[in-house]
Amino acid sequence: MSSNMRIEKICAYCGGNFIAQKTITQTCSDDCAKRYYKRRKRDEKIQTAIQQAAIQKPYNPVIKEKEYISIDEACSLLGASRWTIYRLIDKGSLSVAKIGRRTIIMKATIDQLFNIPL
Repeated sequence: MSSNMRIEKICAYCGGNFIAQKTITQTCSDDCAKRYYKRRKRDEKIQTAIQQAAIQKPYNPVIKEKEYISIDEACSLLGASRWTIYRLIDKGSLSVAKIGRRTIIMKATIDQLFNIPL
């Protein structure tokens, strides 16, 4: 059973006028439908990426109470990457201790980084 409805609409992709036979039709042709779908998915991915970038890791206030902190905690405390922390360790600016495979940093050495005499 075919529909006898004829609805004049504007294509959501190209903006051209067309006659739709269904109320849910949004585009004038199959090509426009494919391109419109692709544009919608691309826009969704962009919005998701923007929302992910806006979400920041919350600062953990427990870090200030600890005497020894891990590399990840030092990263969040200083706002630096892991590689930056490892470069500071290699350069000798940060002294660390190893417990098994775990590397810990004394928080006093991080405080000394910023107490450099001019």
